[in-house]
Amino acid sequence: MGVDLSQLDEWEADLLRRYPQSTSVIGDGATAGFRDYDQAKDSVKEFYQCNHRFQTHDFVQGRKTEFASKNRRRMGIWEAMEFLNELVDESDPDTDLSQIEHLMQTSEAIRQDGNPDWFILAGLIHDLGKILCLYGEPQWAVVGDTFPVGCAFSKRIVYPEYFVENTDSDHPLYSTPLGVYEEGCGFSQVNLSWGHDEYLFQVVRDYLPDEALYMIRYHSFYPWHREGAYHYLMDDKDRAMLEWVQAFNPYDLYSKADQPPDVEGLKPYYMELIHRYFPDELDW
Repeated sequence: MGVDLSQLDEWEADLLRRYPQSTSVIGDGATAGFRDYDQAKDSVKEFYQCNHRFQTHDFVQGRKTEFASKNRRRMGIWEAMEFLNELVDESDPDTDLSQIEHLMQTSEAIRQDGNPDWFILAGLIHDLGKILCLYGEPQWAVVGDTFPVGCAFSKRIVYPEYFVENTDSDHPLYSTPLGVYEEGCGFSQVNLSWGHDEYLFQVVRDYLPDEALYMIRYHSFYPWHREGAYHYLMDDKDRAMLEWVQAFNPYDLYSKADQPPDVEGLKPYYMELIHRYFPDELDW
């Protein structure tokens, strides 16, 4: 099964452009030198135009309800990795690393730094939710920086001007700072835009420690963990977990290398690690 991944790859490349490793967080959470959107490819801008137009409160509620049934497949974690491997970048399928190799690059970088086994496992599986593409979800509903819906869209979200096309922008409740939420309610009570983070969280939420679950659920929530937005919705648990999401983020962005990992050689280690935390099969 071939799926054109060019837009997914361009989104990830744009993250590196927006968040270069050498930049530091300043002042209100803005990252120095990153807000130069004019340098982005037109395809990235078009992606976010769709993302910001269609990711409404009602859309997110509908997707979360539809996928809550978890009745599309029953498979183990390694089988899900192999399923994800069916994603092929048709723009250049002979040169890009496989999806499993990308996952292992992240987890191996985490392992080499001596991090806990659940941290390594979070790195290995954090992008498995991208199998949404194989279910036919549009790419703007799979990847992209995530953000709360049901309340006003922050100016710290990438391309905030595109929200003018979102029907929630002039909704009498959803366009207010708190919207449907209460101050300090915690992100567990907040609906973020739909994508691979939330989907995978719903699949694995019963099996991993909270630190790993936060990494999985919020690693694309750049307006929060890199831009300092939406702090008024945080609770004490969110504040405690923020450091773990920020610790994970560099491995997600900067661990890719030209030399692919030895998947077959590493498989026994990762199979044992997976079985420490997960049953043989999960509902997806």
